[in-house]
Amino acid sequence: VDMVKVRIQIGGAEGGSTNPIEVTKKLLREEGITGMYKGLSAGLTRQVFYTGARLGLYDYFMEAASVPGEKMPFWKTTACALTAGGIAAVIGTPADLSLIRMQADSMLPEAERRNYRGVGHAFSSIIKADGVGGLFKGAVPTATRAMALNFGMLGFNSLAKDQLQAAGVTGAAQTFGASSIAGFFASFFSLPFDYVKTQVQKAKPDPVTGQMPFKGPIDCAMQQVKIGGITRLWTGFPTYYVRIAPHAMITLIAQDQVKKMWTSMGT
Repeated sequence: VDMVKVRIQIGGAEGGSTNPIEVTKKLLREEGITGMYKGLSAGLTRQVFYTGARLGLYDYFMEAASVPGEKMPFWKTTACALTAGGIAAVIGTPADLSLIRMQADSMLPEAERRNYRGVGHAFSSIIKADGVGGLFKGAVPTATRAMALNFGMLGFNSLAKDQLQAAGVTGAAQTFGASSIAGFFASFFSLPFDYVKTQVQKAKPDPVTGQMPFKGPIDCAMQQVKIGGITRLWTGFPTYYVRIAPHAMITLIAQDQVKKMWTSMGT
């Protein structure tokens, strides 16, 4: 699903199809089933560093910001979610950059392909070409996207839990309902930033002038809005929702169960 999402975002920016069924059929026809899993090593590396950091940091910040006997206000929850998401995204940027490039590589002309063999080869190739700083290309839109995702996912999960509890909903129904609500808001708030991040990270300099197509993430967003209006930033929302919402729900439900397990063990 993530592979199809990236292809939709890139194809849509270049005037191609944004229909997930058509994109999937084309991908399978040209690259086979293995084409759906390009960048898997980078994707797994990203999850270990990024997801682990943002969930762990969020809990740490929430604990530090809490006042005994006082209900956590939403602005504090928001601040914790935004901060944790931004820091975690910077940590995960090298793997995220490698993932986007590996997923988009076959869409480039053959002479311009990077042909990364895995996440390790991607890291070494990027460092060789652009230095260590090259690993953090797109860190700003990546961090912004993660802050928006964390705000929608963790912030609204906490808010939804409180609202459901006030309505008398508890237990598994409360956990599932809150995670479902959080999945939608995580998708809605983060897609524009994810769209811009993809365009920036897959960009290559013009072979004639040597200039990049965008001066930065803001310029990229402005160009996209100028071409297709503000809704262009939500290109591929149904596919993105299918990719983000279940992931958010599973993550939040699993996190809730792990917390209960640690609590029962007295840790």
